[in-house]
Amino acid sequence: MNKPFKFKQFTIEQDRCAMKIGTDGVLLGAWVSIKNNPFSILDIGAGTGIIALQLAQRSNAELIDALEIDPNAYEQCIDNFENSPWGDRLFCYHASLEEFVEEIEDKYDLIISNPPFFQSPSAFGISPEGGEPINNTSRELARFNDALPFDELIESASLLLSDTGIFAVIIPRKEEENFIKMASAVNLFPKRICRVRGTETSEEKRSMLEFSFEKISPKIENLIIETSRHNYTEDYKKLVQDFYLKM
Repeated sequence: MNKPFKFKQFTIEQDRCAMKIGTDGVLLGAWVSIKNNPFSILDIGAGTGIIALQLAQRSNAELIDALEIDPNAYEQCIDNFENSPWGDRLFCYHASLEEFVEEIEDKYDLIISNPPFFQSPSAFGISPEGGEPINNTSRELARFNDALPFDELIESASLLLSDTGIFAVIIPRKEEENFIKMASAVNLFPKRICRVRGTETSEEKRSMLEFSFEKISPKIENLIIETSRHNYTEDYKKLVQDFYLKM
């Protein structure tokens, strides 16, 4: 699991990160809308830097900041940024979210997070690019130890987001209702909701959510990843084809 993960336009080194490349981050980085042409982006809990790199590839954002508290992951994230074609637009801060909110006065047009939550490593039982099924206890530990309380994440996002900005996350499906409720308490309302399941017959495991300060009726989407083992749906392939080599 420690070998570099090659995408079409960049490579991720992940030997120093407990949180390896997984389906969740790549999905969110590919799904989030950049229609509002964000000038500035913030990735909270960047890990390897995968989502920030995806957004550097997808957007013309001039400022892409990442935040990572784990020292090893932070170092790795910086290396991955520097080795990418977009190093001049990417910057990683080594700080807690709390410290960051206190120090930063800028507002971001897009805030994105694949927050650590304690859940079995690959809820879909699917490893990216059809490698071995993921089962890694240090990874579970990373999720457990660094778990970022959702209320802290939501409140911080509301303080750092520009008036017309978007806040996007991927969370366990079972947390969706509670997360939306917490967000509405700080005037963040769902704009798009995409519920993800591994196969047509499996339960919904993840929710990808986009929030804004505008109260509208959210667009509801559904995504199924596989029809059978290693046979990916057209919707999934279309979503991630700009990134995965074999798509």
